[in-house]
Amino acid sequence: MKKYRAGTLQLVTFIAMVIALLLSMFIILIHVHKQFRIKTYHTIETVALVNNGIGALLYSEIPQNDTIAIRLNDETYKSLSVYKSIWGSFDIVQSQAQIKNKRLVRTALVGWERHNQNSHVLHLTDNNKPLILVGNTTINGNAFLPKRGVKSGNINGSSYFNDTYVNGTIKRSGSLPKLNTDLISHLNTLKTNGLVLDMAKPISLEASTSYSNSFKNPPQIAFSNSDLHLDDIALTGHIIIQSQTKIIVAKSATLTDVILVAPIIEIQSNVQGTFQAFATERIHVDEYVDLGYPSALVLLHDYLEGEGSATKSIALMDHSKIEGHIMALGKSAPNNYDAQIKISANAIVEGVVYCEQNLELRGTVYGSVYTNEFIIKEAGSVYQNHLYNAWIDHGKLPDAFVGLHLEDSKKAIMKWLY
Repeated sequence: MKKYRAGTLQLVTFIAMVIALLLSMFIILIHVHKQFRIKTYHTIETVALVNNGIGALLYSEIPQNDTIAIRLNDETYKSLSVYKSIWGSFDIVQSQAQIKNKRLVRTALVGWERHNQNSHVLHLTDNNKPLILVGNTTINGNAFLPKRGVKSGNINGSSYFNDTYVNGTIKRSGSLPKLNTDLISHLNTLKTNGLVLDMAKPISLEASTSYSNSFKNPPQIAFSNSDLHLDDIALTGHIIIQSQTKIIVAKSATLTDVILVAPIIEIQSNVQGTFQAFATERIHVDEYVDLGYPSALVLLHDYLEGEGSATKSIALMDHSKIEGHIMALGKSAPNNYDAQIKISANAIVEGVVYCEQNLELRGTVYGSVYTNEFIIKEAGSVYQNHLYNAWIDHGKLPDAFVGLHLEDSKKAIMKWLY
């Protein structure tokens, strides 16, 4: 019988162990690869599922502030739920998908698609008065005007300088396009009661502090019965600042996606931010303010003669800019000779101006204007339905713009939230 040395046996044993180890590693690798492939597939499927939830919210109506479970025809280990609420003058939609232990939530701010306003560079209510253009007024886009049409006029010796009145198609107007009914209901409640949020977590506003709150969490609120001065503070996200008297925003404040609610709101010069402001008496935007997309300035006030209504307005001063919309909502009157929205000569609105009362437009709107009536006060005189050196240009509105939610308009994603 042939004898083998001990070293040879050790070598054979070592080789066998190496082979066994390699086989084990190969089996483990196959298993890990399979698990990774399954997890990757579940991740991709979860992303698709959560996006389907967002799509369902855009193309169907569900109740506000209610979570709806969407039935799926797949395996029971999958789930999808959607939620809708109002954030200021926009909608928030949230979709939550889960496949086994993989969970994904997406939240978005929703408005209405730009192409729905292609025929609405200007919509002026028919109050049996013509539109009168003076100075270097320019209207680029299709306009809905009163039956009496448009003509040139004169203010303080200045006549109309351009060759054409409207660079687009002119159609007969009626009443203003209606806002979304849910939005109207929400704004009426805000006008009467302010924002009442039982689930909101109170926060205190102190100088040199910052708060950030995800839109996946319940809102936070800073409330005061007296004036609130936002100075040297940073506020971001699902946060409401509400005063029973006045809110003053200083240059040193950094506000992102928050909501301001007060009778009077003053935005001081050189403020930069992105927020929505709702007032029942006055919003004053000083010079060199820059409010990014999507921002909103909203006045909720019925015109009453003799109550000092000249001060009940939104005023956008020279060299200021807002990307989003400006709204004045409330009843007007035939004897209303005050402007509820005032846009100064060097101010710019990139988006939508919607006024149920009187609009004094001397500046520039890249987008659309909807108003009950125009008004100009010059040298002690009042000129009804006059535009003086105004510029309204729908073509310069960015293609990606998603704006104010009008009735029967198609919803679209305005901004993904965090």
